[in-house]
Amino acid sequence: MTIPADTAVLNDWHKKNIEEVLKELGSGQAGLGAGEAALRLEKYGPNSLKEKSKRGALAMLFGQFKDFMIVVLIAAAAISGAIGELVDAGVIAAIVVLNAIMGFAQEYRAQKAMEALKKMAAPNASVIRAGKAETVPASALVPGDIVVLEAGSIVPADLRLVEAASLKIEEAALTGESLSVEKSIPAMAGEDLQTGDRLNMAYSGTAVSYGRGKGVVTATGMATELGKIAGMLQDEEEVETPLQKRLTVFGKKLAWAVLAICAAVFGFGLLRGEPAALMFLTAVSLAVAAIPEALPAVMSIALALGAGKLVKQNALIRKLLAVETLGSVTYICSDKTGTLTQNRMTVEEIYVDGTLVKAGEVPPQPGIYARLLTGFALNNDSLRKDGGWAGDPTETALCALAAAGGFDKLKLDAERPRSAELPFDSERKRMTTFHSGQLAGWEGGAYFSVTKGAAEGLLEKSANIMYSSGIGPDGKEKIQAAAEEMASRGLRVLGLAARQWAALPGAPTPAEAEKDLVFIGLAGIADPPREEAKAAVAECRGAGIVTVMITGDHPVTARNIAERLGIVKPGDAEAMLTGAELGKLSPEAFALRVEGIRVYARVAPEQKLRIVKALQARGQFAAMTGDGVNDAPALKRADIGIAMGITGTDVSKEAAHMILLDDNFATIVKAVGEGRRIFDNIRRFVRYVLTCNSGEIWTIFLAPFLGLPIPLLPIQILWINLVTDGLPGLALTAEAAEPDIMKNPPRSPGESLLAGGLGVHVIWVGLLLGLLCLCTQAWAMKTGAHWQTIVFTVLCLSQLGHALAIRSEKRSLFRMGLLSNKPLLYSVLLTVALQLAVIYLPWCNKIFRTAPLPPRELVIAFLLSSIVFLAVEVEKLIRRRRFPSVPAV
Repeated sequence: MTIPADTAVLNDWHKKNIEEVLKELGSGQAGLGAGEAALRLEKYGPNSLKEKSKRGALAMLFGQFKDFMIVVLIAAAAISGAIGELVDAGVIAAIVVLNAIMGFAQEYRAQKAMEALKKMAAPNASVIRAGKAETVPASALVPGDIVVLEAGSIVPADLRLVEAASLKIEEAALTGESLSVEKSIPAMAGEDLQTGDRLNMAYSGTAVSYGRGKGVVTATGMATELGKIAGMLQDEEEVETPLQKRLTVFGKKLAWAVLAICAAVFGFGLLRGEPAALMFLTAVSLAVAAIPEALPAVMSIALALGAGKLVKQNALIRKLLAVETLGSVTYICSDKTGTLTQNRMTVEEIYVDGTLVKAGEVPPQPGIYARLLTGFALNNDSLRKDGGWAGDPTETALCALAAAGGFDKLKLDAERPRSAELPFDSERKRMTTFHSGQLAGWEGGAYFSVTKGAAEGLLEKSANIMYSSGIGPDGKEKIQAAAEEMASRGLRVLGLAARQWAALPGAPTPAEAEKDLVFIGLAGIADPPREEAKAAVAECRGAGIVTVMITGDHPVTARNIAERLGIVKPGDAEAMLTGAELGKLSPEAFALRVEGIRVYARVAPEQKLRIVKALQARGQFAAMTGDGVNDAPALKRADIGIAMGITGTDVSKEAAHMILLDDNFATIVKAVGEGRRIFDNIRRFVRYVLTCNSGEIWTIFLAPFLGLPIPLLPIQILWINLVTDGLPGLALTAEAAEPDIMKNPPRSPGESLLAGGLGVHVIWVGLLLGLLCLCTQAWAMKTGAHWQTIVFTVLCLSQLGHALAIRSEKRSLFRMGLLSNKPLLYSVLLTVALQLAVIYLPWCNKIFRTAPLPPRELVIAFLLSSIVFLAVEVEKLIRRRRFPSVPAV
């Protein structure tokens, strides 16, 4: 039988009963015949993920040279070489090539996400064809095949389950659900069931953790849920980082400004009667000097140093530009499990003897409490491993509770060995074990049984309640109310009951063994918030960053954790949205709400991507954390994608910009502070180099208007550009963060590099520097001093003083101390030494056309050079007086 072409990709198999599903897929319990399987394989293609054509390595490499700033630098290198400045040309060329290599390496590595996704697919599958079990390559599966599932196997395709015997599947990588999902086979009603809620489905790439089952293949290859994620991952393009956007705008404006200024300098020089050849070389030298060719190098060094620092703080940077992007983040969309929480199920509350107590607190009557802990330890399949417990997270939490109360499972197992058991299954939602002896002093029989399970079902099977005063039938309503209250706080509630037996049943059945029970108590279990996460969320709030929780868990659990962390205020219904509710919102309606939502629960993979896009469309910079395959498209699309290093899948790590080695939300906040520091340091470099270049331009541009000769020779301009701008500028990347860096809101997404008074600073300090040099020139020419060498020296030393003064936009250097940035101090001293060598070494005098300065003239040059430093310090003093809240230290 051949099924319609679109039948195998329908998305409502969970709504239909088994007979309908098998009929529509043209299959049966005996599976497909070999001939029919071959026909369907030809029709639907192999069960594998398909990749779109990749961009070739050469195309990637040449693409790195398209950036406007890089084009400007290439032009600067060509001009430098043409006028004979080969050293300058070589330095610029090296910077351009290094930048291209780094960009190529990062783009090439970004294509590895699809390879990691492919590795999730199962290599082989156990199927039933023509009534016989056989093993086939997973790629040969077709819609209608009957697949056999066992504990430890990878689900090879999307399946509608037709059998499930205590079947549990680990779906965290796909849906974000932190616990293994108990599967069932009945049809499920409901129009808005998300992937994680379809209990009768099994999805490609997930893992069977317990039990066994069978399923009929409903989708293969790119039609599976995993395939849809692969499609989204390939369709999504990475967005430009804030720094890339700012540098592109900055580069274009700077290039046109430099060309205009140099043309003016050349023209006015000719009008004044200067030689055309000299003016051309001067204009060209000025053009080369005015372009901050060290900016890409400074940026790369700042980012690399920041990345190295972040590794020590458990944040591994995969793409360097992501370091700075962190400083621009306005929204952090974080997964719940393991990032905001401990990823360790823990018993938080106990209800026993009519009393609700916190875990670890002993109730007034410890006898019943001892029976509760003993029962939870015995009715448990956890194993001791590496000093802890391994097994189902809920059961390991109960073992840890018992051990903390002095009831060690290993010792109890030896004293009360398990004689028989009724395993847990998803229909009963209970597990019963039989043991010889007495349950913690409860006398009455040679054997006892312990039953653990959902509170409501367990109460129905209980005839009596255990109290410290005795055993009686009253109190079920109070226990049910307590269970509901605990569940309303996001706790998973388990009950425990017991029964005494005179003799061990021969072949116990649930109907016989799980009746007339004596109910003992309840345990409320949750994955608690990390202690440091609450402080980190508060720090984000102080820094103007909104924390948003996006999880595949249930809404009640998500809200409880969000309220405990301070992400959402109690009772704020408008701040929470479920995946089903999001699916009903139009793009326009969601755009109006997206900035106010703080918690998303039970979301599908494409919805995570939708959330990120919606925030970006509103002008926000969004960071997205995730560990599963379902997070990969959103991680790639986000302004910064953050994968989990411990629990994260290879797919999410390859798609991300940064990896948290400790899976800790607090680490993200540290990284944000580091990103802000790095951007501040890049701004310091831009402030420094543009001010210096501005000073050089004003000096040369205004000289003819004041009747003065051109103050500097082309080689002197290039010397200042190479040495004075370079070493101190690089050292500014080592500047520590301002004390209030995480008390200010994020930078506006549209803010330019020259915002915040930087442009004004460049103009007035550059003009001051130019006028200082021209006044020095006029004085020196009048007194007969070595005017050109003095101007050359004053310009050089003034720039060094400026570098020291701009270490902080607020604090005085006298309060900060010279030794608080040793690289800058050493670079200033080295540059002074080099300038003195240019002045006093005979062979340098010939190259740079300088003359040795007498001590008096050198002292005057140093004193004049301090004027710019003092002026900037006065500017900072005025700022502190006008804004008293600005810290002075």
